Formats: sequence, structure tokens, C-alpha cells
Amino acid sequence: RAVLENPPLQKGEAVGMPELFEMLPQGELNVKTRSNIQKTDEEHLYRGTLWLNTKALGLVLGLLFGLAIFIATNWLVIKGGKQVGLHLQLLSQYFIGYRVSFLGSFIGFVYGFAVGSLSGTLIGWIYNKIAAFRD
Repeated sequence: RAVLENPPLQKGEAVGMPELFEMLPQGELNVKTRSNIQKTDEEHLYRGTLWLNTKALGLVLGLLFGLAIFIATNWLVIKGGKQVGLHLQLLSQYFIGYRVSFLGSFIGFVYGFAVGSLSGTLIGWIYNKIAAFRD
């Protein structure tokens, strides 16, 4: 039987490696097992919430939408044919001034960027509101 010659422990002090032992408020020593440590790490991970940067999401979606319309329009213009881009031409119903042409691809990029950035910002804002409500 060994006698410890260290000074008495104060409330909350740990003995040995702090990640394995903790002092409970009643003065009892609690030994943490590996499964307890992993469980608390997982609990912290699940409690954490990812917040979206709405401006960044809007910028990225704006660029994606704009570039998609720009590339699709120019692809069809380069491909050519009797009737170029009948389905893509339907965007002119929503995007005033858009045509399946080289100039129309720039107009489509501007409209696609606007729609994408507004959509991304709205998606990010709604997500953050739901995440804040959940916390």
C-alpha cells in the first residue's frame, strides 16, 4: 500500500493525465475511458453547426449559372445547324434581350449570374435561419 506525499487536491484538479482523469465536484475521481472520450468528441461534433457564408454561396452559384448559360450558348453557336438552340432559345421568354448568339451569350451570362447569386444568397440565408432556430 503506497502513501501519496503530494499536497491534497483542490476541487476540479485532476490526477495524472488530464485527458484521462477529472475531479468531480463532490471530490470523487472520475476515470475516463476511451469510449467516453470518443463519445464526448462525437457529441461536440454533432452539436456543431455549419454556417454558410451567403455572399460566397451567392457568388459561386452566380458564376456557375452564368458560365453554364455562356458555355451552352457558345457551344450551340459553334456547332451551328439549321435551327440553332431551339430549347435554349426559350430562355428569351424570361431573359429579355437573350438570343442564341455570341452577343446573347454575354447577356445570358449576366442574367445567369444575377439569378444564381440571388438564389445562392437566398438559399444560404434560409439555411442559416433554420440552423439558428435549431440551436
